[in-house]
Amino acid sequence: MTAAGRFAPSPSGELHVGNLRTAILAWLFARSTGRRFLLRVEDLDRARAGAEEVQLRDLEAIGIDWDGAVVRQTERAQLYAEAIRRLDDAGLTYECFCTRREIQDAPSAPHAPQGAYPGTCRRLTPEERALRRASRPAATRLRAAVSEWTVEDELHGRYLGTVDDFVLRRNDGVTAYNLAVVVDDAEQGIDQVVRGDDLLSSAPRQAYLASLLGLQVPQYAHVPLVVNHDGARLAKRDGAVTLADLGAVGISAEEVRGLIMASLGLPGDLKEALAVFDPAALPREPWVWDTALAMPGVAGGNRLN
Repeated sequence: MTAAGRFAPSPSGELHVGNLRTAILAWLFARSTGRRFLLRVEDLDRARAGAEEVQLRDLEAIGIDWDGAVVRQTERAQLYAEAIRRLDDAGLTYECFCTRREIQDAPSAPHAPQGAYPGTCRRLTPEERALRRASRPAATRLRAAVSEWTVEDELHGRYLGTVDDFVLRRNDGVTAYNLAVVVDDAEQGIDQVVRGDDLLSSAPRQAYLASLLGLQVPQYAHVPLVVNHDGARLAKRDGAVTLADLGAVGISAEEVRGLIMASLGLPGDLKEALAVFDPAALPREPWVWDTALAMPGVAGGNRLN
């Protein structure tokens, strides 16, 4: 199977400038290395009616193309179930009955990040599990044998991150993101994962899980986010940040792409950018988007008129 990169949005709403910038970067990374570029809709949890169609239209509007059919996670339940069965058979899972509040309130291991699972249900006896099962459905957690794992990232170098007993399947039966993304990437032949650097901390968990399943760990490149003036990740509440909203104030999709490419130090045309693309030359800091002025919030930036 030919190597591939991918963009994998959740159809929870329209893509904003930050999402589109990451999509362009994923496309550039893949195409510049001769990989296929795939599109996967991660619709296990947060799908909004009509959002997928709008997202695909917006990607096409800024010039992104992809290979093959769009894949949807909701069509892949059998693959996820088989992966969990393999982990079950190897004794690498256990039932968990904890609520989010119980996890937040429980004392965590030293140096563990906020929200890391403290292992409350790991040592339950069969009798204790049966008692809890009678009153609450169980989630399925990984029985991790490590507390840390190292990944290599093209922009961040070696990154050592926490691995806890993370959820594989929620107590409502929905497959958890960390398992689905590992299975999907391996099954699709994706060996290059380019995504926002807010997901860097999840890479060690996913790489560790891939190693347990005997799957290839992809090459990672976690790229800087687009943020507002407060330094928070850009969101729809920040004003005109989607193609539709920017179009309503007279800024075309082509002009939005031009702004994104300028923020990366690249020509506005994707083919021209591809010819000179060099990951080592990419900015390493977040890009500040000034919605009020519809311009990049950097010194010397050009106002859109």
